[in-house]
Amino acid sequence: MDALTLYELNNLVKEVLDTNLNHPFWVVGEILSCQTNASGHCYMELVQKDQSGGGIMARAKANIWRGTFARLKPYFERETGQKLAAGLNVLLEVNVNFHESYGYSLVVSDIDPTYTMGDMARRRREILARLQRDGVIDLNKDLSMPVLPQRVAVVSSATAAGYGDFCNQLMHNPYGFRFEITLFPAMMQGDMVEESVIAALDRIAADRDRFDVTVIIRGGGSTSDLSCFDSYELAINVANFPLPVITGIGHERDDTVIDVVAHTRVKTPTAAAGLLVSRMFETSSYLDRLSGRLADCVGARMEEERHRIALLSQKLPSLFSILKLRREQMLQGLMERALGSAGRNIAGQQYRCDKLSLRLCNATSGWLAHQQHRLELLEGRIEAASPERILRQGYSMVFVGGHVAGSVKGVKPGDSISVKFSDGYARGTVDNVESDKDQIV
Repeated sequence: MDALTLYELNNLVKEVLDTNLNHPFWVVGEILSCQTNASGHCYMELVQKDQSGGGIMARAKANIWRGTFARLKPYFERETGQKLAAGLNVLLEVNVNFHESYGYSLVVSDIDPTYTMGDMARRRREILARLQRDGVIDLNKDLSMPVLPQRVAVVSSATAAGYGDFCNQLMHNPYGFRFEITLFPAMMQGDMVEESVIAALDRIAADRDRFDVTVIIRGGGSTSDLSCFDSYELAINVANFPLPVITGIGHERDDTVIDVVAHTRVKTPTAAAGLLVSRMFETSSYLDRLSGRLADCVGARMEEERHRIALLSQKLPSLFSILKLRREQMLQGLMERALGSAGRNIAGQQYRCDKLSLRLCNATSGWLAHQQHRLELLEGRIEAASPERILRQGYSMVFVGGHVAGSVKGVKPGDSISVKFSDGYARGTVDNVESDKDQIV
């Protein structure tokens, strides 16, 4: 049995392919990966997926050599506004190549950007149709734009020139309006745009009460990175966002999907700032007009009141005379009623006073008689207890040092005493003192 070496078999395959597939083919495929090395060559992997979009039916390597890539890259980006990157469907002119050591590959010689543009437009239409079916495409547009959008949440790259232009436009607006700007940094180009922008929107939504409006700006980047904004997941987040979203991602030719679902789309970050300033100016002008109308209404009302007061002042003398006459008549009637009432009251009080006077005289006479009797009794008692009466009854009073000695305790031997009788005094000196218990002190 004859056997071939691997090189011989690969060389045979190469001869067959070179003989039978020796002309270029236009091939449709999706770029699965795309890398450019330092030498300038571009290496891609193309795939074809099944109708569900999940399984891969075919796979092949595709190479664009440096000279061809230097020509095709700017042409494709200029026509499509996109970079050659994973996820794009492309129509390539290729030559089949087989190398004994490196195997099967396709060598790209040309690219048709119109196919990619058509595919991108188809994908955009499909996303928009899905959003329409989901009933969310106009949700953010239905939100009311605040009359004073001063607290602004910004989703952008911190180093983007467009972000600096946006802030400068707001902070140095000609009307002196004040804005509070809070940046939520996000990637605005590359494969991480969708994930990064959604994360920034989630942080804003978690603190939504601090903001009036959200602005997504990208200015200063390449227009070839716009496909990242044609994302269903990003669009559904913008459509359902609780604050009005303004997009200014720096392109003029086509709207991306998030431009369609956002509340308001403008061309550039500077235009987004101008929109906010304009909104503030509209509100300020409206308030100025209201202030003018209020001043006019107040002035007209004051003029009406001055006219009414003037008319009343003309009528005031006659009205005052009538009022004065009525008040005088009322006071006269009140005075007559008061005098009549006072007379009756005085008569009634006089009668009460007479009765009280009579009762008082009777009560006073009885009380005086009673008190007189008491005085007479007291006088008799006082008379019976008077010292003179007691002395006449044979008693005497002893004085020591000019004071009545009421007890032997106040007298001691040697004291000079005076003894008063009813008819005179006796004086002497105390020899001794005896108590009722016959004790000699």
